[in-house]
This record gives sequence, C-alpha cells and structure tokens, in this order.
Amino acid sequence: MQKAGVFKSRGACNAVFALDDNSIIKGVATHSSGNHAAALSRAAKLRGTKAYIVMPNNSSKVKIAAVERYGGIITFCQPNLASRESTLASLIEDTDAVEIHPYNEPLVIEGQATATLELLEDYPDLDIILAPVGGGGLLSGTALAASYFCRKTIVIAAEPEQADDAYRSFHIKSFVPSINPDTIADGLRTSLGSITYPIILKYVNDIVTTSEDAIISAMKLVWERMKIVIEPSAAVPIAALMEDKIRCRNKRIGVILSGGNVDLSNLPWQHT
Repeated sequence: MQKAGVFKSRGACNAVFALDDNSIIKGVATHSSGNHAAALSRAAKLRGTKAYIVMPNNSSKVKIAAVERYGGIITFCQPNLASRESTLASLIEDTDAVEIHPYNEPLVIEGQATATLELLEDYPDLDIILAPVGGGGLLSGTALAASYFCRKTIVIAAEPEQADDAYRSFHIKSFVPSINPDTIADGLRTSLGSITYPIILKYVNDIVTTSEDAIISAMKLVWERMKIVIEPSAAVPIAALMEDKIRCRNKRIGVILSGGNVDLSNLPWQHT
C-alpha cells in the first residue's frame, strides 16, 4: 500500500535521509533482487542523488522495470551472494557511492520497524505478529518494535521450506547460509546478516517453514478474498497459518503483508 509497493521503502528512506549532504553527493549503492533496489532508487531520487543497483540476472522483469522507472542504474550479476557482494564492491570502488545494505544495516532495520509500530498503534492487544524472513531486516525490526512497544506480543517468522536457512540457523543456534534456494518467494532467498541474526535469536519466538504449494494457495486466497495484490514472499506467513504451523486458536494475530510486486503476466497459479 506504499510507494515502491513494499515495506522496503521504510528502511531505504530512513537510511538515505539520515545521510548528510556531503555523504550523499556520490550516490548510494546496494545489491538486491528487486524490492530494496526499487525502494532505494526511489529514496535516492527523492534526495536528488544517484542509486547504483546490483541485481541478479534472474531477477523479476517487473522488479527490474521498477528500478529503472525510479532511475536506478543497474549492474547485473550471477544469482548468488558471492557474486552480488563482489560486483557491489567493485561498483563502490568505481563510484565512491555509499552502501545501503538491503537488511544488514541499523538504519534500514529501524525503518522496517515502523510497520510494527503502526500495527500496534492500531491493534495494541495482539498476541502474535507474523512476518516473513529472508535477510532478516523486516523481522529484526518487527521483533525489536514488538519487544519495545508491547512485550506480551510474540513474533513468529515464516520461511519457505526450499529456502530454510533462517529456520535452521534459528533452531540449531548456528549460522547457516542460504545456498541455492529454490523458491517462488524470490524476496526470501538471501542469507541472514551479521546484525540481523543476533537480533532474531534474541527477540524472535519461533521460525516455521511452509511448502511452495501453500505459498501459492495463500497468495491466491488473499487476492480472491481480500482483493489485495501480494507477491509470493508476502504470502508465506499466511501459508504458515493455512498449514497449521502455528498454534493460533483463540489468538489475535497481526500479519505483515510485506510486498505486492508481481508480474501479472506470469502468476504462479497459471502453472499449477
């Protein structure tokens, strides 16, 4: 329901507008599969500077178009974290742009936390807040805000079974990287960060996983019943409810629908 169609606008704007004029003059840079890329491009445009974006070469065409529409300057890389990071490092060396990490950055986490702040302002008596988890920026902000503003509200994250690095990292209490994730939820394919992982271990109550079929069914349900366009990553917490992964009988539950950037010519249920 917000500009760039995703919660990432919160963190990107918070980070970009926190920089002073001298810091911002050479632009900002990041790596992202799409949503943070678009949000940062928009934030940079609002601030009157450039955004240099490293995107995997298998990124959604819709998300690539969104970055270009907001004026982001794209460099493509291979679809893995090592390629993302090395390409970004080279780009920053060439441009002197300021890196705004998509999730492993305190200012970004602070911005993402405002979604939970607003949710709790409207519904202060929630028992559970559900959020998806990829790199952990939204989840970290969600858990910190819930802990600060409403200690009785617990936070549970949902993640695709086929990209379950956060689930495994959380439950074995040892970092597991995301290697070759194969999920329709493209926004949740990244690894947790050095900042987000400790926050999640301390403040999140549980992480559960969901099947690809359930993600598609949840996405379709929200489209049909709620008339809200959500993308697969946003459907993951709903999928967890549908698969009874969370004990929620007689509980008041808030769900953060994280984004709605979808290729309307390639909807997942057209292939099932």
